[in-house]
Amino acid sequence: MGNKNKTISFRVNEDSFETLREIAEERDLSLSAVFRDYVDLLVAHDGRVKVVPESELGEEVGDEFPPKVEVPKSFVREHERLELEAEHLREQLQEYKEYVSRLQRELEASDDAEEVVHLEELDDELDTDETYRLG
Repeated sequence: MGNKNKTISFRVNEDSFETLREIAEERDLSLSAVFRDYVDLLVAHDGRVKVVPESELGEEVGDEFPPKVEVPKSFVREHERLELEAEHLREQLQEYKEYVSRLQRELEASDDAEEVVHLEELDDELDTDETYRLG
């Protein structure tokens, strides 16, 4: 099993194609060589390639690519605390859901289903506009 070359094809508009052809001519390369070099560069740098004008090549580019940001430890701690709190709340929610499900199963299984009063049904039965307050 040798290292087989694969073909990649894509479409570009005519202006882009002409620009790429001019770049290849300036460097005395074929278009295929330009793309092979670009793909090799992408692979070598794990997809982190930044295109800069030639005029900036000799200069030190101020921004690192990909950009890296220092985060204060307090921010990281707060983020971790919030993650733990969110996990705790998810666990509580799951416990409450299980509790409600258990209560619903018990209600459905009990013979005392007649004793359950649904407030919506009471509202429908009222003939007056009087409202009642529990308290």
